[in-house]
Amino acid sequence: MFSILLILPKAIVTFLEITLKNHRNPAPAETTADSDSPETRLSARLHDLICAEIAASGGLLPFDRFMDLALYAPGLGYYIAGAQKFGPGGDFVTAPELSPLFGQCLAAQCAEALERLDGGDLFEFGAGSGALAAQVLQRLDALDALPDRYLILEPSPELQARQRASIIDAAPHLADRCRWLTELPRSLRGVVLANEVLDAMPVQRFRVRGDGGIDEIFVTDEGERLAEVTAPVRSPGLSEAVAALQSEGFACASGYSSEINPHLAPWLTALSDTLDAGLVLLIDYGYPRSGYYQPDRNMGTLMCHYRHQAHDDPYRHLGLQDITAHVDFTAAAEAGEAAGFALAGFTSQAHFLLGCGIDQLLAEAPDAIDQALAAKQLLLPTAMGERFKVLGLSKGVSGPWRGFEVRDLRDRLY
Repeated sequence: MFSILLILPKAIVTFLEITLKNHRNPAPAETTADSDSPETRLSARLHDLICAEIAASGGLLPFDRFMDLALYAPGLGYYIAGAQKFGPGGDFVTAPELSPLFGQCLAAQCAEALERLDGGDLFEFGAGSGALAAQVLQRLDALDALPDRYLILEPSPELQARQRASIIDAAPHLADRCRWLTELPRSLRGVVLANEVLDAMPVQRFRVRGDGGIDEIFVTDEGERLAEVTAPVRSPGLSEAVAALQSEGFACASGYSSEINPHLAPWLTALSDTLDAGLVLLIDYGYPRSGYYQPDRNMGTLMCHYRHQAHDDPYRHLGLQDITAHVDFTAAAEAGEAAGFALAGFTSQAHFLLGCGIDQLLAEAPDAIDQALAAKQLLLPTAMGERFKVLGLSKGVSGPWRGFEVRDLRDRLY
């Protein structure tokens, strides 16, 4: 906390300290859906679909396939069905919903990259409520640095509609620059934004046996509910991935459980094949590998979010709750470099936003006192400031980049 406060202007420190002392944000009590509500019926249909896949898999469904169905099953998965997910009325609040300062800071980094590229596009994965797109476009407009296009990859028709409405409401004169896609474009030059995307990728899960061997965690059908069981590894690549961790001294203790993201490397390879030149910003909660697989994190990082309640049971509220795992940023950096990217930087969200001028933006904000509360959430270690990290990958364009100039922590990745 103090390391961040020391490099903030005094007025901003005062705002943050006041709001830190005076503000309280009680969590709402969890409620359950009516037994005959549309949500309950959707959840029951998804349960039946998952059970059918369990049966087709011989009674054991790899966890990453369960997570894929729970989040992305057509018409039923959490990110595909129509329930509100973002903001106070949803299940969680992301940084763009907290404050426009977040998007304005990202716009500063985008402007620097677009200038070095002599123009180009912005490309956002999974634009959520559309708040980030609106914030970035409005700030780039003010900086006279608009992209040729703002491309959004969003598989959910319902979210596409919400994003379009959000952008039109906030910046109607900029909406015609936006295009929605359901797959990667063939060619791209510009800046890629992925805010809280990697944490929603399906993960494989494993547990270390007493004899030092590895079991995989599967999902099985117990009739009324789903449950997890361990059995010998079936998923391709999982044994090799855990063996590589253990060769570095991680995940060795009996009973140690955690996750591996098998989709990260293919995703970054596909992105590299698409991106001719540009900067990629991956923003998420997570750790370098040494933190991700530290000995006392022996139950992994899996977390669920339902109506602003966090818990660790992925088998409740099927299709109605988010399921996430923290990001191994060392794995992301390694996969990015293997795919042809250069490491542009790695830092905490707080240091990135400071490098992009959040202190000046806050000082100039007409509602600075109100924005100070949001700045606290974005910057302080007890909120999002240290828990969230920013990994930069570049291709065909070089730094240094302003977002990583305050403090580049790339040495912690390896």
